[in-house]
Amino acid sequence: MPEQTSSIISKVWGMCNPLRDDGLSYGDYLEQLTYLIFLKMSDEYAKPPYKKESGIPAGYTWQDMNTLTGAALEEQYKDTLEKLGEQGGILGQIFKGAINKISNAAILYRIVQMIDREKWVSMSSDVKGEIYEGLLQKNAEDVKSGAGQYFTPRALIQAMVACIRPEPMKTIADPCCGSGGFFLAAQAFLADPENYTLDREQKEFLKNGTFYGNELVASTFKLCLMNLYLHNIGDIYGSVPVAHGDSLLTDPGYRVDYVLTNPPFGKKSSLTFTNEEGEQEEEDLVYNRQDFWTTSSNKQLNFVQHINTILKATGKAAVVVPDNVLFEGGAGEIVRKKLLATCDLHTILRLPTGIFYKPGVKANVIFFDKRPASAETQTKAVWIYDFRTNVHFTLKQHPMQYSDLLDFIACYHPEKRYERTETWSEDNPDGRWRKFDIADILARDKTSLDIFWIKDKSLADLDNLPSPDVLADDIIENLQSALESFQELKAQLK
Repeated sequence: MPEQTSSIISKVWGMCNPLRDDGLSYGDYLEQLTYLIFLKMSDEYAKPPYKKESGIPAGYTWQDMNTLTGAALEEQYKDTLEKLGEQGGILGQIFKGAINKISNAAILYRIVQMIDREKWVSMSSDVKGEIYEGLLQKNAEDVKSGAGQYFTPRALIQAMVACIRPEPMKTIADPCCGSGGFFLAAQAFLADPENYTLDREQKEFLKNGTFYGNELVASTFKLCLMNLYLHNIGDIYGSVPVAHGDSLLTDPGYRVDYVLTNPPFGKKSSLTFTNEEGEQEEEDLVYNRQDFWTTSSNKQLNFVQHINTILKATGKAAVVVPDNVLFEGGAGEIVRKKLLATCDLHTILRLPTGIFYKPGVKANVIFFDKRPASAETQTKAVWIYDFRTNVHFTLKQHPMQYSDLLDFIACYHPEKRYERTETWSEDNPDGRWRKFDIADILARDKTSLDIFWIKDKSLADLDNLPSPDVLADDIIENLQSALESFQELKAQLK
């Protein structure tokens, strides 16, 4: 990380502690920083050499605020947020419903001065991006904020992009894009001179034509807009690549070349409403969409069906799904059978536990290519990489790195995925990369794709037990996972 970046990050972080003492969460701090940095950048763009029309009404610019102190500063900041929330375009979307949460005027002054000293526009988008990504990571690690559920490990995103290998001038969607991690990894891959040399038209398309996203949670949506903007995706005065709302409600009409996504964990889609007695009640949300294979209140199964809809006939997808998508009966089996028949579901990566901020999650990445309509089953074989058995990561002490996924990427063989070699054999029963013929899969109970074959060392050999804290984590993961299943069962019994 360049020195300039780390010094700014440490300044930005230095502010966080006094704010936390004031009862402000990382997420709130991040949101306030978003507003202030945005105002400062608009001010820089309004001056030479850019001389852009900032769209910010007179009397509410950075210049109207950056010299004020105390109550005058608080008042001006409050009025500015209110005024900007009434504007159109990206501006109004970032500031919609914005309020000042920094109750300490002295701290607000220090943050404004800190931002005022930097030249944000001329800073490279790598630096700005790293500052913002660093903040998002911290926010995800903050247990109380619950923001971790919108944060996919960056190493995993990078590996998924490396396997899919997006090409220039093609479109990429993420129907639940969180703070935009998949878009940024795809942008970095496409802009990397080792992968492609982009001409002007291709660069323009990468900025304004490549990405399509949706985000349901308003605060995350704002962070995403800002994150993309700081990374030079979309135009502050033009169209916004991300829409705010529930992407499962309707078919958006567009069709894309790639979908890269990690739909939210937690199976149920539900609406909370107030019944006649004035009590809060939850009703399962079932999306009745003509384009879906089956109706279900299981959110993940709905996302898989939605992704199938928005892919072009030659589109490719990489999707993080929890284990239940691989083995659940009923709607789950219908979706798996349809997916195997109409798409080429060629690869499954079984992910280790301990890599997500939501504990107890057992997940996988499924890779599938959509195929033009045909009577024959499109999947001929499913390749499975077991990166879960005997693999242990923790978020803090031993987090998963990109280098940990290099073996999987090599096995996946993105250059020519039809030229793959198993590492599993009768002689090497612990090989993690194994091919399963479609006939064998269709013969399995409920067409289950939850397949594993490596012996769990800790079960077989007491001398080989992992350290006590890893074991404790495992037990917690399993208990939480079981608890969620029971809660769902109880909800169904109601």
